[in-house]
Amino acid sequence: MIKVRKLTEKKLVIASHNQGKIRELRDLLGPYGYELVTAGELDLEEPEETGLTFEENAALKALASARSAGMPALSDDSGLAVDALDGAPGIYSARWAGPDKDFPMAMGLVHDALQKKRIDDGRGRFVSVICLAWPDGHVEYFRGEVEGAIVWPPRGDQGFGYDPIFQPDGYKTTFGEMSAEEKHGWKRGQDVALSHRARAFKLFTEQCLEGRSA
Repeated sequence: MIKVRKLTEKKLVIASHNQGKIRELRDLLGPYGYELVTAGELDLEEPEETGLTFEENAALKALASARSAGMPALSDDSGLAVDALDGAPGIYSARWAGPDKDFPMAMGLVHDALQKKRIDDGRGRFVSVICLAWPDGHVEYFRGEVEGAIVWPPRGDQGFGYDPIFQPDGYKTTFGEMSAEEKHGWKRGQDVALSHRARAFKLFTEQCLEGRSA
């Protein structure tokens, strides 16, 4: 079994310029007592996401911040994969929203694409890959997924991105109708998580933070 490197440093870069992701990662990291700083606060450039997988893009972001800042960095690459669209928008989820990050438009594109296939309510999953990187180039990956229905019209103004059109299995509400606490569905020490990001983060804490006191 490959041994996962533990995170022993006290300070950590959140390698993201996405305010929604930053907010959720801060919420999840809060109980662990880290000093957190974002890539934006350090005035670090956002690297171009040229990878062909969530893992590759997560590593690009985490390594760029870790090497520039000289400290460990945590990134998240995530997206919505719709079954009837062969996994699209997938790793291109942010690009579907365009340079202005227009997610109402992006959700409309998903709906239009399903309508062209004569599908009213599709199936899909949210995927999140968290990457922890060190300045020496070492990386660790943690992947979380959550299955659900793609609904229309969008519901709720909580969360961000495609949350208003994703209804996780077993729930009557979309991620867009849930508070951050409800969407995560997990707190430190609990066995089950709901969101893709919380599921990936749970693996990260179990494998990299186990035994670390806050």
